[in-house]
Amino acid sequence: MRLDKFVCKSTELTKDQVLERIHMGRVVVNSDVVTIESTQVHENNIVTLDKQKLVARPFRYLMMNKPANTICSNIDEVYPSLFNYIKEGNNTELHVAGRLDADTTGLVLITDDGRWSYNIITPSKKCDKTYRVGLRKPIAEEAIVTFSEGIKLQGETQLTRPATLKIITPQEVLLTITEGKFHQVKRMFSAVGNKVTFLHREKIGKISLDLCEGEWRYLTLDEVNSFDKNNTNSNNK
Repeated sequence: MRLDKFVCKSTELTKDQVLERIHMGRVVVNSDVVTIESTQVHENNIVTLDKQKLVARPFRYLMMNKPANTICSNIDEVYPSLFNYIKEGNNTELHVAGRLDADTTGLVLITDDGRWSYNIITPSKKCDKTYRVGLRKPIAEEAIVTFSEGIKLQGETQLTRPATLKIITPQEVLLTITEGKFHQVKRMFSAVGNKVTFLHREKIGKISLDLCEGEWRYLTLDEVNSFDKNNTNSNNK
C-alpha cells in the first residue's frame, strides 16, 4: 500500500494534510524518515507519525443496488455519485470494483482494498458478471452460440471472451461475461444488430443482488472470501 494511503487509513487526516506531514518529514517507516508519498509499505512495517505508531483501519467491503442516473465516481459530475447513498466513514477511500454506466442499474461492489478488487475486475481471474438485458428487437436462438464463441466489437482487434447467453423472452436475456470492456454489453448486442434498452447487473461471482434500489450493506466474511484469487468464478466448486 502507498504510504499516503496507509496514513489516511490510519488517521482522520485528509489526503492534503497527510501529504503535508509526509513532505515535512514527520512520517517514519522502520526508523527511516520517508518524504515520498508513493513509497510502498507492508503489513510488517512500523509506521509512525510524530512518533505515534499508526495502525490502519480494517478494509471495508460493501454491496449496493445502484440506481439509474448515478455514477460510480467518488464525486458528483453530470450525474450524482452513488456514494451520496452511503453514509459511512470516509467515502473518499472507497472505490467501485467494476463500474457501471450512469444508466445501468444493479449490483456494485465497493471497497478500499485494491488487491481484493483486482480479483474481480481482472479478466484473467474469470470472475463472472451476470446482467439482465432488455433488447429493442427479438433475439434469435443462434445468438447463444455466437456469444459463446466471442464477438468482434467495433474498434477491437480481438474477440470478446466467451460469454453465456440465456434467453428469458425474445427481448429479455441474461448475459454472463468475465471481462469489462468499455460499454461492452451494449457493444456486444450492437455487433449482432440489436440495441440494449435496459441493463441491470444481478450477480458478481457468487454474490447475487438482494437489496432494493439505493440500498447498501456490508458483505459477510464468506462473501468477501469468495473472491479469493483461486475461487472467483461462480462455477468453481
